[in-house]
Amino acid sequence: QVWLPESGWNGRFQAVGGSAFAAGDYGSALADAVKNGYAVATTDAGVSSYLDVSWALDSKGNINKTSLKNFASRSEHEAAVVAKQVVNGVYGRSASYSYFNGCSTGGRQGYAEAQNHPGDYDGILANAPGINWDEFEVATVWPQVVMNEEHTYPTKCELTLATESAVKACDKLDGAVDGLIGDPATCNYDPRRLIGTTLECEGKQVTFTAADAAVVRKIWDGPRTTSGKQLWYGPTVGSDLTVLAGSKTGDDGTSVGAPFLVPAAWVSTFVKKQPAYDVSTAGYSEFEKLFRQSQAEFDDVIGSDDPDLSGFRKSGGKLLTWHGQADQLIPTQGTVDYRERVEKKLGGAQRVDDFYRLFLAPGVNHCAGP
Repeated sequence: QVWLPESGWNGRFQAVGGSAFAAGDYGSALADAVKNGYAVATTDAGVSSYLDVSWALDSKGNINKTSLKNFASRSEHEAAVVAKQVVNGVYGRSASYSYFNGCSTGGRQGYAEAQNHPGDYDGILANAPGINWDEFEVATVWPQVVMNEEHTYPTKCELTLATESAVKACDKLDGAVDGLIGDPATCNYDPRRLIGTTLECEGKQVTFTAADAAVVRKIWDGPRTTSGKQLWYGPTVGSDLTVLAGSKTGDDGTSVGAPFLVPAAWVSTFVKKQPAYDVSTAGYSEFEKLFRQSQAEFDDVIGSDDPDLSGFRKSGGKLLTWHGQADQLIPTQGTVDYRERVEKKLGGAQRVDDFYRLFLAPGVNHCAGP
């Protein structure tokens, strides 16, 4: 879709990205852009939206490579080409500047554009980007694996207590008591301090146990191999754990995992190619296999983490990113790691700062404020 102001065009073009498994935005972003004078476009990549991955497998149960490529990068480039032609045809001149605006999946799309089609946009705002997709989507299943292996499912109240206690303990480390952790990497709060704490939770009394503390510590620590080697980053201390570490309790009192739908769909449908697979039943060894398989099979198509941005720099483009340090869905450190790899590739922080800036926002959640 391409939306155009009937009057008051500011001479500029903006594309907006998607979220989850939706390649485009079908809501307020288009209207907001038009109201601000932009010609604006979005694309659905020819797939379904948000949580529907029925397009992922073909009739033989194999990955639909064409649709995955469309979702990963091809459609965004084609949208830029077509939309610019529409703008030129309607207004009789090209846009003076072209921008891309996205967060999460949209952020990943922005990075993919900078890496693969550096001439498409003059400026890219790509926030909380879902780069390292093949890694972080599996990594965010880790809390479910931990709970399954440890046979312990902390309640939402207990997970919230751990997060709030960590924030309270580490708030002052940056010199400002403001309810935020300035740098989560400096927070060494140990949830074992909460063992024996009793709290009211949904009308019941629950007690924070040593097993609860062990689960929280493993989740914060992040995914590891069975031999203890780090695979990826965990959620930052201070981020909400209740989404990725969700669980539910049956009438018989038995608790089971309740995975967040986006990584669960990625692992079950794309990696396992078994849509009915329950990721909450995976153990440590199975998790490691899934992580390695996702890397091997999907990094080239949807990793969106190539650190060589020399083409984008040469084109004169500017890339801006902010990532909340309390992001509960995409580990912030993955974006930091990417930025460091770009610096290594292109000659250091100062040279990279000329065209690419990353800002970390203390206390900010996924794509939004606290």
